Amino acid sequence: MEQRAFLAVVLMAAVLILYQTFMLPQESPKPAEQQQAAKSQADKEQVAKAPSQTPPAPDTAKTPLTPAPAEARAPQRISRVSTPLYDAAVSSEGGKLQEYLLRYRGEKPMVSVGEFGPTGLVIASPGSPSGQVVPMQPSAETLKVGAGQAPQELVLTGVHEGLRVGEVLSFRPDAYTVDARVRIENTTPTAQAITVAMPWTTRQSWREAKEKFQGQHPTEIVWSAGDGVGRAEDLCHVETVSAPGAWIGMGSVWYMGALIPRTEGFTLVARGEDKACDSKSKDPVGRATIAVQATPTIAPGQAWEGHVTIFLGPKEYDLLKAFGLESAINFGGFPVPRRWGGLPMEWVGVPILLLMNWVYGHVGNYGVAIILLTVVSKVLFYPLTVKSMRSMKAMQALQPQINALRNKYKSDPQRLQRETMDLYRQHKVNPMGGCLPMLAQVPIFYALYLALSVSVELQNATFFCFGRVPKWVPLLGGQDLWICDLANYDPTYVLPILMGVTMFVQQKMTPVAGDPRQAKMMLIMPFIFTFMFLNLPSGLVLYWTVSNILQILQQWYMERPKARASREARETSRA
Repeated sequence: MEQRAFLAVVLMAAVLILYQTFMLPQESPKPAEQQQAAKSQADKEQVAKAPSQTPPAPDTAKTPLTPAPAEARAPQRISRVSTPLYDAAVSSEGGKLQEYLLRYRGEKPMVSVGEFGPTGLVIASPGSPSGQVVPMQPSAETLKVGAGQAPQELVLTGVHEGLRVGEVLSFRPDAYTVDARVRIENTTPTAQAITVAMPWTTRQSWREAKEKFQGQHPTEIVWSAGDGVGRAEDLCHVETVSAPGAWIGMGSVWYMGALIPRTEGFTLVARGEDKACDSKSKDPVGRATIAVQATPTIAPGQAWEGHVTIFLGPKEYDLLKAFGLESAINFGGFPVPRRWGGLPMEWVGVPILLLMNWVYGHVGNYGVAIILLTVVSKVLFYPLTVKSMRSMKAMQALQPQINALRNKYKSDPQRLQRETMDLYRQHKVNPMGGCLPMLAQVPIFYALYLALSVSVELQNATFFCFGRVPKWVPLLGGQDLWICDLANYDPTYVLPILMGVTMFVQQKMTPVAGDPRQAKMMLIMPFIFTFMFLNLPSGLVLYWTVSNILQILQQWYMERPKARASREARETSRA
């Protein structure tokens, strides 16, 4: 196969497989900040530490992931929590997060009632197919955690069938986490075998959603699985998971909600409703659920304690690594033969991602960081590029002789192959010399592509942002000018068009070593790529455009001796 055609097919396949369409985030009303109320010390004493009993192995067959309909009870109370990183609303129904407004490169709702979020603390008795969300009384109506302050706690207390239930939610000013400490005391004269769960649910199909809820639009379930990570990337067909592990989460490319057990005895659970997305109904059909659960048996007068950390924030590599969640970022794998074991792209994707963030720390602009990163990659691979270009030029020089052999032995393919190989050996030309050096670069370029695809840091990151086009301007009215969000497409389409132009120039400059008709067909590729890149994130298009420009400069630099010799020959002939 002609070298450039092979590379183009590989790159185009990578783009088609890896690209994911992101919807624009919608604004959500921000919870009002209120004055902090005094916490009840008496409530806090009710959940003071007491001897705990190690729970036996969980009975996963009776997991109360779907709470039963609540009986008549007092109206729920909402406690407002404000921190520098997020605003939250905690419900008295199981201490669930009723609202969670993330402050990260803008304000983003991370919990949507009825769409995505926790259901609160659920307790089920033996033999019960479903559990009950425990109604509780919060210790305060407002809680404000200022920058630099110590973590503050919201205490919730309740009673469930003779069990005294307490939950302490701890909020930090410097982390996208909520620490939940649960204590269940048995006040009955008999031992109680119960199942305790903290479920997290989402609708399985978002295609019929009336609201474009992009703050957190879950597309996969991911969990720790021994030494690796398990994934369910199709919420419509989630297989049941029930196993011990370090964490389980539900999220999208850029954001994640995760449950991290901190005490022993918890099991990770994931479930989905079979064929939930096959319905043609416009109403939400089916839910996917994750949970951490435990099944302790509590002796009379004894108590069980559990500690779970809830992470709800952006998928920045350093933030996730602090909680052991870095494997949640899906870099994918490079498609090499299965017998070779594959090539986990995080091996090269993570260093590239960290390098980009390091460069950003010095230049203060992610667009400039992408350009510098592309320059570094081109410099590193310059020797391979030179070798590839020289091989392609040698093949181009032999093309007339190869065509003559084709005409001479067109009825004898085997003889044609032998004569062609003899010609290559005679002139010391490797027919794969122009292809192999280029293929050696593909994993790195592929990793660059992936690193930019999963970089939440690019969201709302500007490159050259000149403001907005006046609304009265046709077509572009109200659009950002020029690139005000590297994670979004270029609204003016200037960058993808520039990318197509540079790709066309590069194609014209590349030596042709095959059929001239095939070379003309290759000139169509820039138009195809331009169309494909119109709605890609600007950061990716910027990388590809700069890479094309650098390739053009490299080819021009290598063509200088030939151009000089040609000019001197013309001057000599004139003299």
